[in-house]
Order: sequence, then C-alpha cells, then structure tokens
Amino acid sequence: MDLDQELDKTISSFADIQAELNILNAKDALKDIVNNLDLTSEEKAGLDLEIAGLEAMLEKLEIASIHIAVFGMVGRGKSSLLNALLGENVFETGPIHGVTKGAEIRKWQLGREDLEEVELSSKNALTSYRISQIELIDTPGIDEVDGETRELMARQVAKQADLLLFTVAGDITQVEYEALSCLRDAGKPILLVFNKIDQYPEADRLAIYNKIRDERVRELLSPNEIVMAAASPLVAKAMQRSDGGVGIEMVRGAPQVEDLKLKILEILDREGKSLVALNSMLYADGVNEQLVKRKVEIRSQSANQVIWRAVMAKAMAIALNPVTVVDVISGAVIDVTMILALSKLYGINMSQRGAIDLLQKIAISMGGITASELLANMGLSSVKGLLGLAVPATGGLSLAPYLSVAVTQATVAGLSSYGIGQVTKSYLANGASWGESGPKAVVSHILASLDETSIMSRIREELISNLKIKNFSN
Repeated sequence: MDLDQELDKTISSFADIQAELNILNAKDALKDIVNNLDLTSEEKAGLDLEIAGLEAMLEKLEIASIHIAVFGMVGRGKSSLLNALLGENVFETGPIHGVTKGAEIRKWQLGREDLEEVELSSKNALTSYRISQIELIDTPGIDEVDGETRELMARQVAKQADLLLFTVAGDITQVEYEALSCLRDAGKPILLVFNKIDQYPEADRLAIYNKIRDERVRELLSPNEIVMAAASPLVAKAMQRSDGGVGIEMVRGAPQVEDLKLKILEILDREGKSLVALNSMLYADGVNEQLVKRKVEIRSQSANQVIWRAVMAKAMAIALNPVTVVDVISGAVIDVTMILALSKLYGINMSQRGAIDLLQKIAISMGGITASELLANMGLSSVKGLLGLAVPATGGLSLAPYLSVAVTQATVAGLSSYGIGQVTKSYLANGASWGESGPKAVVSHILASLDETSIMSRIREELISNLKIKNFSN
C-alpha cells in the first residue's frame, strides 16, 4: 500500500470515528430531552405526535437509520422512482390522479452489488458506509386536492428526513419552484431528479436540463445536486402481429436510475451518520421548543392564578387587620407561601429558607413598590387602627373612613405581591436563574411591563366586592 492510499485510509478512519461520536452525542442529548420532559397530562394534550416523534428519532439514532423522502407534483413518477431504487414494485403507481394518499415507508435493502457499483464508479472505495438501514418515504403530490393538509404532512416528513429527492419531469413550474424553495429552507440535502427523460429526444432533454441547472434553480441548488433518470421508461419493441406482420409496441424497459443511486450512496458514504445525528437533533430541538412553549404557556396561566389568589389573600388580610406589625408579618408570610407554590408548579425544589432569601432579593430589587407598601403599612395602618378603635365609640360613623384607608393600603400591598409573583414566575420559568442580566434587570423589565393602574383598579374592585362594601367611594 503506497503512502497516498495509507493516508486516505487514515483520513477515512478518522471520519468514521467522528461520525460515531456525532451519533453518540446526539443519542445522549435526545435521551436527556425525552427523559426530562416533565409534562403534565394537560401539557401533553395535543402533542402526542411530537412526543412520539422524539421517541422515533431516538430509535432512529439507535439503529443509525437514514430516511430518504421523495416530493413532487402528481404524475412526476415519484413512486416509480422509489420502486426503481428498490428493484421491485412496492409503492403503488397508476394512471389515476393522486394514487399516493398518505406518506408510505419502505426499507431499502442494499445488496453487495449496489455497493460494488458505487465503488467501481467512484474514485475511492466505500470505507465509511456504516448506515445499517435506509427507509424510502413516498409522499402525495404537492398539487393535489386538499393541498394544505398534504403540504403540512410533507413539511412534517421533511423535518424527519435526512435526504430529500425532489422529482420533476420537465421544465420547472412556479408551483414546483415554490415547493422546492420551502424544502430548501428546511436545511436538508436535496437532490433534484429530472425524471422521465426517456420522453424527450436527447437534444431536448439536454436543453431542459441546462435550463433547469442554469436558470431555474441556480439560486437553490448546485449542478452537482441535479440528476437525470428514467424510472419507468417506455421503449419500442418489435412485436409480431396476428396477421404475421411485424409492428412496434411501446413497453416498459429497465429503469435508468444508476446515476441517482450512485449520487445517493455517495452522500451516505460521505456523511450518512453525521446527517442522521444532525437532522435528529434539528428535529428534536424544534419539537422540544414546542413542548417548552406549551409548558410555559400552561404553567404561566396556572402561575397567574396562584399569584392572583396570593394578591387577594394579602389584600384581604391587610384590609381586615388594624395592627401594623400584623400587616407586615402576614404580608410576608403570604408572599413566601406564594413563592413556594410557584416553585412547586415549575418543578423547582425550594425550601422555606430559599423562598425567604428569594423574596428578600426581589424586594431589594423592586425598591419603589416595596417602599410604597412599607409607607402604606407604617402610615396607613396607624390611621386605620385609630379609626377601627373609634368605630364602636362613634356608632359606626368612622367605618367609611376606616374602609377607605384599609382598601387603599390593601391595594398597594396587593400590587406589591403581584409584582413579586411575576418576577418569581419569570425566575422559575428560566430554570431558577436570572440569566446573564441579573436580578435587577429582570425585575426592572417585569415592573416596566406592568400596568399598575389597571392592576390596582382590579385589586380594588375585587377587594370591595369581597368586603361587600356598598356605595363605596374615596
């Protein structure tokens, strides 16, 4: 073995090792996502397909399976093309418009002759081809009736596929160009297959090919990603007629898909395992983003309910308590209880000490609201206490001023709890982290987004309603 061959072998070995590492890293990352979904039944509702897709991707990684999906308009020979690759008629074909109604999957068992064919056709022998399974996926035509639903299914298939075949049977139409552009945006390797070349004279065939290559898809694909094929060619065959004469009949000939097969196997040889790893992680990342978004939305709604209950509990407690010290203590207890309830909702383990520390950190960062609350508690509680003591002596005449002070004080306290709750929710939803900006920045952002007037009005109205105060006014 000369030096060049030895060098090629060494490079190929390193490529194999890197491909294996890519697969292992992807498996570990996907297992981590699947094992740590932490979703309630409500959060899982409607996402069964996405969750099943994650598990399917993990299985796909375990067996290093490549998915190749074919797309195109009706009548472009998608099913015939896959049958030609398989070497048998597995996918249904026929003259009826839109024979393929849903995505169909078949395994492509590569024989030794397939690999030898590629070895003979390429400069280097297949040294890194280790994909254990290849699955071919047929899809309905992109222009069929109920196209919106089928296009959605096609996008879903494209997300899970590792290699895409886009089939045309002549010059590209606007619909085909738009569909190809959408698939290109998926970031997957694409081969454009100019099928049914047997239907054109050689000069016309080359003219169409050059036009597609140089004009139609120049912005989307390189010339190396365009292949010509004849999946089910018609050839003229001499047939003896009943009258003894000889006639010409068009019959199906042998498929001409060697260039396509070679191109596919070269891609798989060069980057098969890396494609599996990369596309699995891209799909998993997209699904995980959906799941996290759903979890945040639902838990945010539940968190808002927890916060509002705490707001009203604190407002009621402070409105009904004439003693300043009790106001301050009861308010803090309710805030700590709210923080603990929120931490449980978001699946964050937090002790009472941890909740108190978090409350202190938020209170220091909030500044303005807590200062207002403290002022209201220290000042208004004293006035409220005196008015409360005077109620029996005045025969109830001091009740209205008492309630006025109590509701004002309670509304400010409720606003404080609302702000604390929203900051806590943001902190917990971020995995019990303030992020790079730190607590002050998070608190400032949350407070800036609050409509204090609206919230205080809501607290006041609900508080008055709970206290059953009639004809109340400041």
